[in-house]
Amino acid sequence: MPDRELRIGALLDVVDAVAGSAPTVLDLACGTGTVTCRLLDQFPMTRSIAVDVDPVLLTIASATFADDDRVRTVRVDLRDPAWVDAVPEPQVDVVLTATALHWLPEDVVRRVYRDLARLVRRGGVMAHAEEMPLLGLPRLGAGMAEVERRRRRQADGEANWDAWWEQAARDPALQAATEQRRETFATNYPPEEFSPPADWHIAALSEAGFAEAGVVWRSGHGAVVAAVR
Repeated sequence: MPDRELRIGALLDVVDAVAGSAPTVLDLACGTGTVTCRLLDQFPMTRSIAVDVDPVLLTIASATFADDDRVRTVRVDLRDPAWVDAVPEPQVDVVLTATALHWLPEDVVRRVYRDLARLVRRGGVMAHAEEMPLLGLPRLGAGMAEVERRRRRQADGEANWDAWWEQAARDPALQAATEQRRETFATNYPPEEFSPPADWHIAALSEAGFAEAGVVWRSGHGAVVAAVR
């Protein structure tokens, strides 16, 4: 994803704008911990709770932050309505998530937003970087999509999604986690991805109880929506 660093930079701008230099952050669907790494580089006094359901990604994240007492890694499944009970803080200042919630169906994303409205302290913020299609712009939208496809083809030195997982499965340190992952997921892909336009996220966050929500960054079909509690 050639613009991933730009998306993460936009998430960190939201933290800088609203949460100050020492927030408690929930890195939601943290993956290998990329967002938390960038967060700690820019805001060294941050405390991060990095949560994910994938055993392989959490194993990597846990190893990355093994000697860093600012980070706690926790396995949670957002599909479980009780996932919030596993978060080791009653409230957080910030929730950040990047290119992950499209794995969940619409009703689960709505419920997660309601969960977050209870978890984020009043005055705190949630920011979500994701694919959010351009609507009402058929020519421009198609053109921007083609630009993004060209950029991805040009990044031919990077491993693709399936190749990355194949490499991870061959790593002796990840074999046990890989077996657990196979028990969690039937395939590397959801049956159907949920990638609505930004207006859907803004409306769902507002309905969930956030005081203000809107697009704070966009490049083509990629966008960051942020919402203040």
